[in-house]
Amino acid sequence: MAVIQQKPDVNRPMCPSRLVLEHVTSRWGVLVLAALLERSYRFSELRREIGGVSEKMLTQTLRTLERDGFVARDARPVIPPRVDYTLTALGREAAEQVWGLARWTERRLDEVLTARETYDEARP
Repeated sequence: MAVIQQKPDVNRPMCPSRLVLEHVTSRWGVLVLAALLERSYRFSELRREIGGVSEKMLTQTLRTLERDGFVARDARPVIPPRVDYTLTALGREAAEQVWGLARWTERRLDEVLTARETYDEARP
C-alpha cells in the first residue's frame, strides 16, 4: 500500500520543511551559505571569513548543510589533509535566496534602528 504524503506546508507544525528552513535561515547557516556563494573554502578560511563563529558551531553547521544537500565536502588525501567546502546546485539556489534577505537587512538597517528607538521611547 502506497503512503500518501501531504504537500509540504511550512505552516503545519510537523512539516519537515520547517527544519530545512531553520537550517538555511539560522545565523550561521545564512553566513556559511553566503560565504560559499563567492567560492570554495577550506574550514579554517571559512572560519576566518565568518567572524565570531566557533569551531564547534561551524562544524555543526557544515555537517547539517551537507546532510541537507546544500554543501559538498571534498576531502583530498594529501599531506597535510585538505578539505574544501562548496555549494551544490541546491545550495547555490538557497544561498542566493537568503543572501538577498541578508543584503536587504543591511540596506534597511537604519530604518529598523529608528523604528526600535521610536518603539522604545513610546514604552513606559
